[in-house]
Amino acid sequence: MKYLLIYLLSALLLHASGENHQVKIIEKIISEISIDKKIVIWSDNKKILSILENNSMFETTQRCNSATVIVLESKDTLPRKCSSKHIFVLNYKLLSEIPRSFGALFWKKGRPNIVILEPRVESQNIKITKDLEPYLEERVW
Repeated sequence: MKYLLIYLLSALLLHASGENHQVKIIEKIISEISIDKKIVIWSDNKKILSILENNSMFETTQRCNSATVIVLESKDTLPRKCSSKHIFVLNYKLLSEIPRSFGALFWKKGRPNIVILEPRVESQNIKITKDLEPYLEERVW
């Protein structure tokens, strides 16, 4: 019983730190882009939104129509009225399913992977810093 409790607590802490790690990567990516407007973030993942709200240098919003950048975990939660915003996805498959998405952060073999689609960044007039250039791809693979 003691070992089970230790295992469960360890798993819980590992999961929580993994989510914080994901948010740190998202913050870094968004800090390396610039758009014509002030960056205001909305996410369908309320935990991510809460962490961003408490720790971020960015403004967040509870309403997607007030956002300029959307961090999206599921296509089903994207309101139609917000589909024309700058969208960063948390699932590689969503890059092909959401034509307006400009980049993705996803996990593969336990490691974070970042993909920024150059044609979409250019078409949306998003400027990126040199730090994001290694993650530029011409198309979804």
